[in-house]
Amino acid sequence: MRKDGRGADELRPMTIERGVFKHAEGSALIKMGDTHVLCSATVEEKAPPFMKDKGKGWVTAEYSMLPRATHTRTPRERKGLNGRVMEIQRLIGRSLRCIIEPALLGERTITVDCDVIQADGGTRCASITGAYIALSDAVAWLMAKERIARSPIKDQVAAISVGIVQGSVTLDLAYEEDSSAEVDMNIVMTGGGLLVEVQGTAETHPFGFEDMTAMMNVSRAGLSKIFEKQREVTGV
Repeated sequence: MRKDGRGADELRPMTIERGVFKHAEGSALIKMGDTHVLCSATVEEKAPPFMKDKGKGWVTAEYSMLPRATHTRTPRERKGLNGRVMEIQRLIGRSLRCIIEPALLGERTITVDCDVIQADGGTRCASITGAYIALSDAVAWLMAKERIARSPIKDQVAAISVGIVQGSVTLDLAYEEDSSAEVDMNIVMTGGGLLVEVQGTAETHPFGFEDMTAMMNVSRAGLSKIFEKQREVTGV
């Protein structure tokens, strides 16, 4: 049993609320335990310069953490993004582009903003999972406006953290577990079970292939429940 009463292979309680922004084409508030992330999707009727006249669209993402999302105040970024923020928002963008058929989107851009309002571990994973919902609603908005003929979304995408904590494979790490884990990983996967990205680091000592296999299996089982929740929310 963990401090919050979960078993090692259990997810934190998760809720997803759609339509939380009045003006955004798509939006969602995702809560995974005490990690809460606001995701909003904005549609622009133009492709970025490097995609101009190619007949394809682009999906990108931005990520930020509010100053008091953490235990102590984090100063606002005023002199450019730090390395961690850039890495996370690129990860979110890559994850979303992996499930999009850009030709069906047309020459337009969808930007998904992920803003962490409360952090307790797994913010990038919650951001990716919630960003999919915001993106789905933005695509539904485009279809309702008859700006695209059919959905460019090919599959679901979601992410989960996993690690080895006190010698045990542990799913969906809260901050206290994450900060003390011997191994820390983030798994991004499509609804069809294909991997988008695997980020894994040994913090104290190397880990074996059998540990990797165990973490992947636990992650896949957890992600199947997250995909089910996404389908419940979107109705697709």
